[in-house]
Amino acid sequence: MSGEPMGKVCDLESHPTDMVWFPQVKKGEQGKDLFVMSCADGKFRVVSAVTGRVEKCVDAHKGAVACLAWNSEGGALATGGEDGQVKIWSQAGMLRATLTQQSQCIHALCWSPENDQILVAAGKELIIKPLQPSNKNLQWVAHNSAVLAVDWSAVNNLIVSGAEDGKFKVWDSYGRALYTCTTPSENAITSVSFSPDGQCFAVGSFNSLRVCDRTGWTHCRDSCKTGSIFKIAWTPDSTQLAGAGGTGAVAFAQLLDRKLSYNKFEVSLREANRIRVYDVLTDSAEELEHRDKIIKMSLGYGHLIVATTTQCVIYETANFNAPHQFDLKATVNLILLAEKVFAFVDSFHGIHVHNYEGRFLCTIKIPHLSSSSINEMSLSLSNDTFAVRDAANTKVVSVFDCHNGRQKADIKVEHMMEVSEICLSQYGDVKERKLAFVDRNRDLYITTVSPTGAGKVHKLAAMVSSVKWNDNSEILLALADLKLVIWYYPAVVFIDRDLLPKTKTVREDGQLQVEFGWNDQIIDFFGSRVTIRRGTDGAVLTFTVSPYPSLIFNHIKGNDWGAATRLCRVVKEDFMWSILAGLAVKAGELTTAEIAYASLEESDKLQYMRYIQEIPVPEGRAAELALFQRRSQEAEQILLHAGLHYRAIKMHIDLFNWERALELATKHMTHVDTVLAFRAAHLQTFNKQETIQAFKQRTQGDQAVQINWEKINSKIEDEATKERSRSD
Repeated sequence: MSGEPMGKVCDLESHPTDMVWFPQVKKGEQGKDLFVMSCADGKFRVVSAVTGRVEKCVDAHKGAVACLAWNSEGGALATGGEDGQVKIWSQAGMLRATLTQQSQCIHALCWSPENDQILVAAGKELIIKPLQPSNKNLQWVAHNSAVLAVDWSAVNNLIVSGAEDGKFKVWDSYGRALYTCTTPSENAITSVSFSPDGQCFAVGSFNSLRVCDRTGWTHCRDSCKTGSIFKIAWTPDSTQLAGAGGTGAVAFAQLLDRKLSYNKFEVSLREANRIRVYDVLTDSAEELEHRDKIIKMSLGYGHLIVATTTQCVIYETANFNAPHQFDLKATVNLILLAEKVFAFVDSFHGIHVHNYEGRFLCTIKIPHLSSSSINEMSLSLSNDTFAVRDAANTKVVSVFDCHNGRQKADIKVEHMMEVSEICLSQYGDVKERKLAFVDRNRDLYITTVSPTGAGKVHKLAAMVSSVKWNDNSEILLALADLKLVIWYYPAVVFIDRDLLPKTKTVREDGQLQVEFGWNDQIIDFFGSRVTIRRGTDGAVLTFTVSPYPSLIFNHIKGNDWGAATRLCRVVKEDFMWSILAGLAVKAGELTTAEIAYASLEESDKLQYMRYIQEIPVPEGRAAELALFQRRSQEAEQILLHAGLHYRAIKMHIDLFNWERALELATKHMTHVDTVLAFRAAHLQTFNKQETIQAFKQRTQGDQAVQINWEKINSKIEDEATKERSRSD
C-alpha cells in the first residue's frame, strides 16, 4: 500500500475492463492469489498473481465483458456484457445460466449478501434479479442518466449507486431511496465501493475521491490527479483504500481523524498508530502511541478499547497510563461494550468476550453466521447476555450466556417477520434483561429474555429509525415517526400496561428546534445525555432527558424505597409516580405501590393493593401480585407449591377458568362441590344452560355431586382460618 510497483504480472491480448480477486473465505486457504479480469474481446481470464500465467480463458459475451463479480463464497462468478446479458459461471468457468437479457450494456453488477440475488445496472435502471426463476424481479429507475457503478454491502444490506448525472444514491434492499447526493459532481460517478465493515463507502469520479458514511453524508473529499477513478478496493481492515485512475495512476488513501466522545473525553485517530485523547474540562490532551496500525476503537463505560493489527489494548479513562493488553489472532471487525464486559468480532474466529482486565471469558459460536454480515444492529451485548439475530432465519433472535458462551435453549425470540435491529437493556441483573427490536416494517417491540418471562412481546411504536437503551437505567429512547420518543420505564408493560402511556414522552421538532430525518441515528445514550447523528449532513446533535428517572432506578438498586418516594413527591410528575408504581409492584413493596397509585388517582388499583396487603400468607400475596401482572400460570404455581389449593381453585373461578378450576379440585380431591356451586350460580345469573361436558357429568345422573351452600361456606371459612394461623 506504499504505491511502489512490485513488478509486472502479465500481458493480455485485449484491453481489461474490470478485475476482481478470488474471495478468501477461510484464513490461509489456497487460491487467494488468483484474480479474474474481464476484457474488451468478450472474454474473461483467470490469472495467477504469483506466476502471471493465464490459468483459464473463457469466451463469455458478444462485445466487451463490462463487469464481473464473485459471490462471497467464491462458488459462482457473474459477468455483464455489452450485449446486455448477465451470465453466471461456475468456479471452473462453466456456464450455469444466462440470468437476464437487457437492451442496454450492463455497466455494473454485484451480488446480494445472501448470494441469492444479483443487482444489475442497465441504463438508468437498477434491477434486483433473483437466481430462482420463480421469484419476481425488483426494478426501478434510479438516476436521470446511465448508472455506471453499484455496490451492495453484506454487512448493512444497503445499496449505493453512482451515475453519469454526477449523483450517488443510497438505497435499501427494497429499492427505497434513503439518501440522494444534494450537490452533484461536475463529472460522472465512475466507481462506488462499501468498506468491508460496512461503516462507510468510497465514491470515485474525475480527479476526485470521497469517503461517505453508510447513510450517505460525506466524511471527506480529496482531489487526486488520476483522471476518472474506475475501480476502488479496500483493505480487509477497512482502514485503507486504493483507486485505479484512467491516467494509469493509482491513488492510495488512509482513513484518519476518526472521532469518539464519552463524558468529558474526545478521542481522535491522528495517525495510523497514534490516538489523541482530549479532556474538555481540563483543556488537556494526551497522546497514545501504538506499535501497529489501529483498526478499531470504541469508547464507553469508563474504558477505551483499541484494536490494532496484532493487539487489543484496554484503557481506563481514569488512568490512561496503565493499559491491559492481549494478542489478537485476526483482524477485528466490530467492538461491543457493556458495563463489565466487552466483545469483539474478528474475521475468522467469531465472537470473543473479555472483561476489562483483559481476561478471556468465552467464544460465542453461532452456526451459519458469517463475520462479513455482522454489524451492530444484528448483535447486542449486556453484562450477562449476548443476543444475535439468526443468520439462517432473520425472524429469530438467539440468546447466549456471556460467561460460558452457551446458548440459552429455553429462551428464543421468534417474530412474525424479519428482525432488522436488536438492542439489549443494560440495567440490572440477568432477571431484569429486556430486548428491544425493530422489524422490517420499522415497528418497535419489547420482550424479556429471562427464563421466567421469555416469550411475551409487546409493540411500543411504529416507523422507528433508531433505538437505544440507557447505560444505567431502564430508559428506552427511539426516533419514531421523525420524533424523539422516550419511555422512562418501558418494562412497566409487563407489570401494569395501563401505566405505559404515562411513562412515555414525545418531544416534537418545535420543542427541540431541529428536524429529524429517516437516516438519523442515535449514537449513544449515557446518563441523561443523548447524542444523535443527523443523516443528511453528519452533524452531531446533543439532547438531554430528565435526570430524575435515573435517580429513581439508583435508589431502587440500593433498596431505598423511602428516598424514591420522597423524590417523586418533590418532582410531582405522573411519569415518576408511574415508574415507582411499576417498580414497587414488581418488588412486592405494597405500601410504596399504594402511595404511588394514590398519587396517580388510580383508585381501583389502590384498593387492590390494600386487598393484597390483607392476605395473611406471603405466598397468597405473591400470587395476587403475579395475577395483577397477568401471569396467571405463575400465580397458580406459587399457590400449589405452598399447598394453598383452595386459593388456586378460587383464583380460576374468579377468572372464569371453570375447566381448570374443576381439574385442580378433582386432582387434589378438595372443593369439587365448591367449583360446581359457583358454576351453577354463574349459569343461573346469566340464565344459561351447562355446555361443558365435565360439569354435566358431575351435576347429572346417579353420581351427581350434591351442592350444599352451608357446607361449602363452612369449608371456605375453615380455609381462611388455616391461612390466618400460618405465620409469615
